[in-house]
Amino acid sequence: MRVGILTREYPPEVYGGAGVHVEHLTQELAHHVEVAVHCFGKPRSSPLVTAAYRPWEALEGGRPEDTALAVMSVDLAMAHGLDGVDLVHSHTWYANLAGHLAKLVWGVPHVCTTHSLEPLRPWKAEQLGGGYALSLFCERTGLLSADAVIAVSEAMRRDVLSCYPGIDPHRVHVIHNGIDATQYRPDRSDATLARHGIDPARPLVVFVGRITRQKGLPHLLRAAVDIDPIAQLVCIASSPDTPEIAVEVRQLRDAARARGASIVWVEEMVERRELIQVLSHATVFVCPSVYEPFGLVNLEAMACEAAVVASAVGGIPEIVVEGETGFLVPCDPEAVATDPEAAARFEAALAERINRLVGDPALSGRLGAAGRQRVLDHFTWERVAERTVDVYREVLAAPSG
Repeated sequence: MRVGILTREYPPEVYGGAGVHVEHLTQELAHHVEVAVHCFGKPRSSPLVTAAYRPWEALEGGRPEDTALAVMSVDLAMAHGLDGVDLVHSHTWYANLAGHLAKLVWGVPHVCTTHSLEPLRPWKAEQLGGGYALSLFCERTGLLSADAVIAVSEAMRRDVLSCYPGIDPHRVHVIHNGIDATQYRPDRSDATLARHGIDPARPLVVFVGRITRQKGLPHLLRAAVDIDPIAQLVCIASSPDTPEIAVEVRQLRDAARARGASIVWVEEMVERRELIQVLSHATVFVCPSVYEPFGLVNLEAMACEAAVVASAVGGIPEIVVEGETGFLVPCDPEAVATDPEAAARFEAALAERINRLVGDPALSGRLGAAGRQRVLDHFTWERVAERTVDVYREVLAAPSG
């Protein structure tokens, strides 16, 4: 079986959870099927990568709309390059249209993995302008016609069927993300902390994520003034969606610092070894996302034995067990986005649960150890690959048409 994996991100060009997912999934799939990765960007050295594609130069403009048009130009080239595969598997809206076109041109099944859903990310209009309508089109077209849709959580499956009621529920399969626990494991070295000015003698509250509405960083920065001053808030934050949100979060950071919050700001994508060292020193890992179909970063933190405080949205409650591996903070994303009082309650609850762990290191240690054990018991890439191949076999065996 030769499977064409279609993705925007592939190492070394990885900036989010979807890219991490594709990286590890393809490595495991290669033990079961012949893998041909088709990705965006520069040529890769990986033997799994068959081709990498750049946008048409005429579409590499400065307007937000040009971004989505450029993506669609890559999708056209990608579909052209898929001759000879038995099945295509696309990841995110960036590649869904390529998968759909390959299905039509080459007569092969198309499987989509949904890492997020465009209708549930309206703030993308800030980033893409009119291109947001194109991202909606690419995702909708790909998912509605796909032979199978893989959702990364039960919550995501519900969202898929709610956003796209035309999809047959029997075509939507739940396969949780995994993690390589041999890479993500406690590393108590202080080297990375020293490089970034992080004090290992203080309790650390760690955030890792892109600067985007989805990740809830503005809420955490507002909560920062209520976090126990004994703690140091470490924000590894990068890749702002827009210049406007970059300015907004920096202003919130500066305002929190002016009111006494201790914040270490690392505005870069740190390499994996350094990230693991920071996570391994975390008294609390905090995930304040308002939209998170799965929340792979929580698994990364748990694998490093960090206790987690996370918003109870999307697939996060399928990862973090309340009172066992961390604490879940109730969150109504729509209310938090539109009602300042609801946002203030959410931010106060974040601070309260963070402080509970900062003030009780023994509890933090117990929850962190339980988190790693949960990762080992339930979230491995070997199992993800096996279940994914089962989906491939099912769609290949189904009657055509």
